[in-house]
Amino acid sequence: MGLFGILVALCVLIWLAYRGWSVLLLAPIAALIAVAFAREPLLAHWTITFMNGAARFVAQFFPIFLLGALFGKLMDDSGSVTAIAHFMADKLGPRRAILSVVLAGAFVTYGGVSLFVAFFVLAPMAQELFSKAGTPRRLAPAAIALGTSTFTMSALPGTPAIQNAIPMPFFGTTAFAAPGLGVMAALIMFGFGMWWLMRSERAAQRRGEGYGDAPAAAVDVSQDQIIRDRAAASHEFDIAEIPHGHRGDRPGILIAILPLLVVVGVNLVMSLVLIPRMDDSFLSEERWGPTTLAAVGGVWSVIVALAVAIVTLIALNWRRLTQIRESVDAGVTASALPLLSVASLVGFGAVVAAMPAFAAVRTWVLSIDGGPLVSLAIATNVLASLTGSASGGLTIALDTLGETYLQLAEKQGIDPALLHRVAVIGAGTLDSLPHNGAVVTLLAVCGCTHKESYFDIVIVAILGAILALAAVIAVGSAFGSF
Repeated sequence: MGLFGILVALCVLIWLAYRGWSVLLLAPIAALIAVAFAREPLLAHWTITFMNGAARFVAQFFPIFLLGALFGKLMDDSGSVTAIAHFMADKLGPRRAILSVVLAGAFVTYGGVSLFVAFFVLAPMAQELFSKAGTPRRLAPAAIALGTSTFTMSALPGTPAIQNAIPMPFFGTTAFAAPGLGVMAALIMFGFGMWWLMRSERAAQRRGEGYGDAPAAAVDVSQDQIIRDRAAASHEFDIAEIPHGHRGDRPGILIAILPLLVVVGVNLVMSLVLIPRMDDSFLSEERWGPTTLAAVGGVWSVIVALAVAIVTLIALNWRRLTQIRESVDAGVTASALPLLSVASLVGFGAVVAAMPAFAAVRTWVLSIDGGPLVSLAIATNVLASLTGSASGGLTIALDTLGETYLQLAEKQGIDPALLHRVAVIGAGTLDSLPHNGAVVTLLAVCGCTHKESYFDIVIVAILGAILALAAVIAVGSAFGSF
């Protein structure tokens, strides 16, 4: 009955999340369903097991959520994101409309801008370029997804995306874990995605298919309200994070990209130079846990990189940020709902892991043929698909099985950096199922439906990521981490 209860709890979570219910409420309800079937104490598991699991996640990652949301809001309000998007469009032109959209999305999200902020900037850009080039409008969501939600989220080394930060405390790694394998995976995702999109464009042109009926290029009031309602229901982001347009004139391209370069550069220096040389003896004191530098160093690097980038951004755009207090307030507010929503999913995972029946699940996962890498990839894939969230599924997997995988890796001589990269790429595959909040919002912003555009999203965001994951596992198993 206990195992059946876990399955029922997951089904309830998926079904209601797909229908737009907030995961803040769904996660504890689903957890209590699993507890009830197992005939365990309900209130004890909610107030102790669930809340302790959620609180640990908040304690680890609140600074990254806070600074990341603030940085994204300031980048948008300063006009920097729009400036970068228009620069890409001007340089590559309508003939390379798909490439322009993909590269613009990749550049801003790799630099630390939230993909949801990028959606609202890239959608009008894609509509304008696609209409001039005669490229079918239905391909716009897939092009934006390829640039914002694939290789810059899970593969490129150093990305400040929360998915890339989550494994660091578990495996003692940094955001630059397995850089060679990460670059290889990124090239596979980008190359395969571009091949498919260009192939689809050429096939459409041969059929005489053009841009299609003119969409509402600028989201009108009713459409905007629909998107905000969906945003409020999504567990991935907060309606305060939806951009309202920048204030003042757009900055030049150099000023626009400098904060993004600062994020990557400072993160690199902190991870590879400053943090490893720190005197970490004080961390052994009881008041700090005790903990180790390996467990916290990766998070520290991302925090410092985002903080320095925020200061740089404000300094460069002080005159453009005419209402800076409002921008800061909106950015800070935007961090709360995503953080608590993912933490709630982590609490659900903690309760499931505490059920006696979970021992059977653990045994099945760890007995999968192919070793720890294949097992870890399947676990993160399944949990990300069930929760509709890469970060939520990844955290549940590592919270329940991370220590076990690390022990297996040590016994078999597997570099923890390889575990890190496999886990992150694995979580970024089946998370893009139809009930994912990002998918729903992206389609709404582009004025497309699941029927029109979702198949192409599956190809570029799911199939491409699975191919890259398989390649990383194969090469990593044969040659180790590099």
